[in-house]
Amino acid sequence: MWVFDTTLYQIYPLGMLGCPFDAPALGDDGAILRERGLHRVRSLIEWAPYLEELGVGAILLNPVFSSDTHGYNTRNLREIDCRLGTNEDFANVVDALHARGVRVIVDAVFNHVGRNFWAFRDVRERKWDSPYKDWFHINFDGDTHFGDGFWYEGWEGNQDLVKLNLRNPEVVGYLLDTVRMWKRDLGVDGLRLDVAYCLDRDFVRTLRGLANELGAEPRFDGAPGDGFPLIGEVLFGDYNLIVNDEMLDSCTNYECYKGLYSSFNSMNMFEIAHSLHRQFGGEPWCIYRGKHLVNFADNHDVSRLASILTEKRHLAPAYGVLFGMPGIPCLYYGSEWGQLGEKGAGYLADVDLRPAISAPAVEALDAPAVGWDAGTGPNELTALINRLNHVRRGSRALCHGDYRNVVITNKQLLFERAVAADGGLSAERVLVAVNADDAPFAFNDGSLRGEFEVLISCAAGGAAASEGGTVNLDGSLEISPFSVMYLRR
Repeated sequence: MWVFDTTLYQIYPLGMLGCPFDAPALGDDGAILRERGLHRVRSLIEWAPYLEELGVGAILLNPVFSSDTHGYNTRNLREIDCRLGTNEDFANVVDALHARGVRVIVDAVFNHVGRNFWAFRDVRERKWDSPYKDWFHINFDGDTHFGDGFWYEGWEGNQDLVKLNLRNPEVVGYLLDTVRMWKRDLGVDGLRLDVAYCLDRDFVRTLRGLANELGAEPRFDGAPGDGFPLIGEVLFGDYNLIVNDEMLDSCTNYECYKGLYSSFNSMNMFEIAHSLHRQFGGEPWCIYRGKHLVNFADNHDVSRLASILTEKRHLAPAYGVLFGMPGIPCLYYGSEWGQLGEKGAGYLADVDLRPAISAPAVEALDAPAVGWDAGTGPNELTALINRLNHVRRGSRALCHGDYRNVVITNKQLLFERAVAADGGLSAERVLVAVNADDAPFAFNDGSLRGEFEVLISCAAGGAAASEGGTVNLDGSLEISPFSVMYLRR
């Protein structure tokens, strides 16, 4: 599966592209916006060279289809939101990204729709006589605060988000045909399933069958098909229940999201080391061995890493852990240069997490701004993440290797990723060392003996990530304050 060997870049288009929060009223299909030339989604074409240079293999778009406000109260799953543009605009964007080797994963919101979803509007108008009444969980003996004359189930009690009946064959058929259209007409390469933990499991199995079919079709460049990944949003519980051969290929790793920032804020690296061993370690009881979960430091629903870290110089070692641990690293747009954003409260709680940002120039990656808080564009943190992207994508051990904790202290962590020789490919071992302290630290372990290739060596506030050359170690490795090192042999 191609997604296991790449880096994802998450974008919230309605925010990043400066869309108004409210969509045009029903009856205005966006013609006025389009006549004014506001085909905002085409701005993603300007991001393509930067994303290619950054080392991103796919973008994850949350969400892009017609909705009332934030994208998850969907009006039509087969039309791009008029605030972004048209289906033709989107297909052109996908083509431009593909030309740069960047694939496109879209947010599939299949658990619920908005009150203005075309089928639910018909139910509101025709009540019992609507042919779509069984598309939803409806009781005509009750009512809601909207006064529709009937009660219906909403997502987690939120009746702005109308829950679909995924046991209805007509609904399932509509959604499957929608995915086929996204793949074959728009060029989409995979799906991120919103609130996957809520989805009917039989529906997920059926969707997996379609994904297998689509993944076997030729790629965007005409090469043989290499998969159509399904990535689920899962917040809690046993990921094995939904990430398996019959359902999803991957899901969000919220356990390690919390452990990542918390380990640095509390200066307790045992927390993230414990989670990583519990999930991916070599003991028989380790629960996710062989799985590729999506790892992230922040996203469109939580405060940015640069805002939540107490010590901003921890950004370098935190991203060092993120790209070194098992799974698929996912960046949230702008966080690669330390973009700030804190989750608020109330109806507009997420606005600050989803700011409008213009595409950076590729040249900024060649000559990034000095420091880690250098405005709102690429800086030395971006240079480190650029290097981390390319190193990981070029390392079989980092993409597929086993995990082993080597040295753990409150403020330091050394772990190993290793893969055996296979099919003519050489064995590979990568050591990831991070130092969260404000003083140098020397790791001591028998695994630190011999000659190693230096893949990355970087400290926060110092020079950009360096590489190349070798080091001969006699069982000890000293690293700088607030730093990360990757060594390979």
